Amino acid sequence: MTRAAKLEHRSPRYRLYVDESGDHSFNLLDNPGRRYLALLGVWFQMKDDYPEFVDQLEEFKRGIFGPRPDSPVILHRSDIINRKGPFHILCDPVVREQFNARLVQVIQKAKFKIVCAVIDKRSHYFRYSSPFHPYHYCLAAILDRYSGWLNFKNAVGDVLAESRGREEDLQLKQAYTRVYESGTLMFGHEHHQRALTSKDIKLDKKSANIPGLQLADLLAYPVKQSCLIERRCIPDPGDTFGRQLLAAVPDEKFNRHEGSGKIDGYGKIWL
Repeated sequence: MTRAAKLEHRSPRYRLYVDESGDHSFNLLDNPGRRYLALLGVWFQMKDDYPEFVDQLEEFKRGIFGPRPDSPVILHRSDIINRKGPFHILCDPVVREQFNARLVQVIQKAKFKIVCAVIDKRSHYFRYSSPFHPYHYCLAAILDRYSGWLNFKNAVGDVLAESRGREEDLQLKQAYTRVYESGTLMFGHEHHQRALTSKDIKLDKKSANIPGLQLADLLAYPVKQSCLIERRCIPDPGDTFGRQLLAAVPDEKFNRHEGSGKIDGYGKIWL
């Protein structure tokens, strides 16, 4: 039996869903809105926990938007905030309150772990003569923690990220395979190959209506903002839609050190 086949037969199996907030470019770094990039991942146990989340999310959508078998509603934070497409119904404050409350309940009930890597691109750019690609640097940090958690639990998993364009996807595939085959600054390749079932990352678009990617999209920005507020990099914006979503993500959902319970460096990573 090959190594891949042996991993496939181990259980339980997990999947990490990844999305970003911000961009990977080094442009306009004095602008706080462009200075920081966050990569956020959520992982689910695929046999029971993820199907349960999928069912509850679809029930939530039907309750708010009605049945839409040929044009499913895809949760995208920017569309929700700007009331675009089917989210125009959120202009009604009563519907908006119901939407927010029910979505928070779905996220609260869901069984998943979360990890977020935030990079200060300005500091990173001026610190190194040849700075790492910010997105790929964050991905490596997340894979270190995801693989570490899987190894500790004697479990295996794979990774699905949002497709971002032909060139970006090619570079991302290469970055992921590089981690799998050569390791990172923190861990050798054995750390990842014991945990990951494939040397290839899976990619799909938001339009594919993948619940895990939608959850990562919803949480990436508010978790990033929370990390920046904690470090006093930005002022606290007060009560927002993102703040309500954060209420559905208590500390227990963040990846943490199994012994000390520490989240910093495990569920929240600052680069």
